[in-house]
Amino acid sequence: MAIAYRSRTEIESIRRAGQVVMEILQTLRAHTQPGVTTGELDALAVEELRRRGATSNFKGYSPAAGIPPFPGVICSSVNEEIVHGIPGKRVLREGDIVALDFGAVVDGWHGDSAITVPVGEIAPETQHLLDVTQEALRQGIAQARPGKRVLDISRAIQHYVQAQGCSVVKLYGGHGIGRELHEDPWTPNYVDSTIPNPLLRPGMVMCIEPMVNAGRAATRELKDHWTVVTADGSPSAHFEHMIAITQDEPLILTTLD
Repeated sequence: MAIAYRSRTEIESIRRAGQVVMEILQTLRAHTQPGVTTGELDALAVEELRRRGATSNFKGYSPAAGIPPFPGVICSSVNEEIVHGIPGKRVLREGDIVALDFGAVVDGWHGDSAITVPVGEIAPETQHLLDVTQEALRQGIAQARPGKRVLDISRAIQHYVQAQGCSVVKLYGGHGIGRELHEDPWTPNYVDSTIPNPLLRPGMVMCIEPMVNAGRAATRELKDHWTVVTADGSPSAHFEHMIAITQDEPLILTTLD
């Protein structure tokens, strides 16, 4: 798939999808409390999508033959779960963290974002993990300027995370977005000479999404073929913004400003 370069009008359409995503994520954040199940959060997201006339780009998604369609409209990944956690009967407890990854389609354009939410009071070291991941996202976004390259984003994220004593997840990362949920370019959270490294140009729209482990970087996939967890059982956090490359500073498309 070739990289798409969007017009200002198209970027505004994608931004509207991003606004819907963030509005619903903030509603989910407010309802993330001890005693709530991840399935209840998913049901709330379903209702919020319906109220806005939007549809889910997660529910029913399958990246390859043999992988069952994703059953929820949110990915709810708790504690050691990194990404793609399936919402269901799991009850959130005081001290947990839950990564809420969520997307929506509005007028044929895709939106996608993620936040990690503390459940009640969390341990200082867990708050440190959240702070590191959010700052890594900010530092990655700061590199998203014309003339830079994709791996400049990746390098900023990796260097910051590792300097804070944490690890970046390597098998999963960011991506282009627009008419499809996943488009080029692949935007990893680490640098490797074998990874394509396209030039950043105005009109590119992409998701930057550091996934950071408090422990080692190694991961494993559970038998449901979706949920990915840390191999050492350490907690993980995930934050994601959609951004557009402009002639100057990056434009964040998933804010409520």
